[in-house]
Amino acid sequence: MARILIVEDEDNLRFSIAQKLKGDGHDVAESESVRGAEALLDEREFDLLLTDVNLVDGDGVQMIERVREGGFDGVVLVMTAYGTVQSAVEAMKQGADDYLQKPLSLEELSLLVERSLENRALRRKVDLYERLENAQAAPCGMIGESEAWREAVSVAERLATLPLPNGGGPEGETHGVPTILLTGETGVGKGVLARRIHDLQAEHRDEVTGDAPYVHVNCSALPGSLIESELFGHEKGAFTDAREARPGLFEMAEGGTIFLDEIGEMSMDLQAKMLLVLEEGVYRRVGGSRERRVRARIIAATNQDLDVCVQQGSFRRDLLYRLNAFTIELPRLADRGEDVQLLADALLTRFTREYRRGPLRFSRPARLAMARHDWPGNVRELLNVVQRAVMLVDGDEITPSDLGLSAMATPILSNRVQENGVAHDTRDLIFDFEDGVHTADEVERTLIIQALEHTRGNVSRAAKLIGMNRSSFRYRLQRSGLEDLAQEIARR
Repeated sequence: MARILIVEDEDNLRFSIAQKLKGDGHDVAESESVRGAEALLDEREFDLLLTDVNLVDGDGVQMIERVREGGFDGVVLVMTAYGTVQSAVEAMKQGADDYLQKPLSLEELSLLVERSLENRALRRKVDLYERLENAQAAPCGMIGESEAWREAVSVAERLATLPLPNGGGPEGETHGVPTILLTGETGVGKGVLARRIHDLQAEHRDEVTGDAPYVHVNCSALPGSLIESELFGHEKGAFTDAREARPGLFEMAEGGTIFLDEIGEMSMDLQAKMLLVLEEGVYRRVGGSRERRVRARIIAATNQDLDVCVQQGSFRRDLLYRLNAFTIELPRLADRGEDVQLLADALLTRFTREYRRGPLRFSRPARLAMARHDWPGNVRELLNVVQRAVMLVDGDEITPSDLGLSAMATPILSNRVQENGVAHDTRDLIFDFEDGVHTADEVERTLIIQALEHTRGNVSRAAKLIGMNRSSFRYRLQRSGLEDLAQEIARR
């Protein structure tokens, strides 16, 4: 369905065109004058403008020139009477896409509208591919049988069936499904899960996935001076190099999904604008004054502890509250048990096919090495390790040395941690009561330190390991004076 504005001062013709396009499933608005059309274009967004050349209060060609300069990037079709084709040619010079001669054939008009809208969607898709290197989910990315992984996937799949925002209701009406926030260490599969949610959304609506745009934005990769323009678009003249109006990625994601990866890297100024997007479902192009509606699912992801970022003043608390509506924490690969072997086998099959190698298998020592390895780079690291092994292995059996894990297969936990320059043993907890009184607080303190070491400073996961909720764990961190230590461990 497209949003179409018809500008025609002949009432009967305008009514016939509107009825035909409504019957084709489009959302149609009408105006009999240039002034009325320009007012509607200022108030609302349209995908296609269909206008006569000669109108009761002005020249349709001049109107086209003005609306194009004002940033209208939809399709423009003009209607012209027989013998005034020169006017249509002039209109196309000013930004019209095509024209029709009167008397109109409504069937011909319908076909031209559909073809023009398809061409516009194709142009946008090409532009999107040129501007972004979209993340491609690995075929094996969703493999996993561990409880932690299946729980995360189950929540994601339920959320994927919620309807997309329509952006259209009266003031105060909710603009659609809440944002989904994916958390977890680098390489755990946040991008893969975001893509899965997108694909399931398309399947739920019985659509072809490729027809629904999926826009992957790495917030840490775009320069701060460009990211606002990339996300929201800009109007002509908004800044020095803005020679023409350009739609942003939110517009290009319409009807699909925009995935904001590493959202914790956003500047504070941009976070304020994102808060407006999440609260009101609207945004403005850079240099523009007209509000535009968000019509895409928003998925955000971060490998940072946003609560810590809020405390440090690098992330807005109110934005975090908005993002926290649906949070899915993805587990570390080292915490997924047998999933390591399942993923390794799937990757082995994939890469032997890609590199046209004969049948390969992991040796028993190789499987043991993979089971013992901590996988700090998570699934991404496993992918690189298996890929390298397939490329370089001699023979048909992959050994620990082929994986590069011989010297890396170390116990997950270290037994000593530095606190204020003093080494403390966190594995063997022995108290000498001849030496004085020892309290339960000492046991709790040691347990907290050991949990933080195991999770590499991830507070949420450490809390789960020792059976506490996040707020209780943070309270004990403060009470024990371990907040700085937690941050130190996370920075290692």
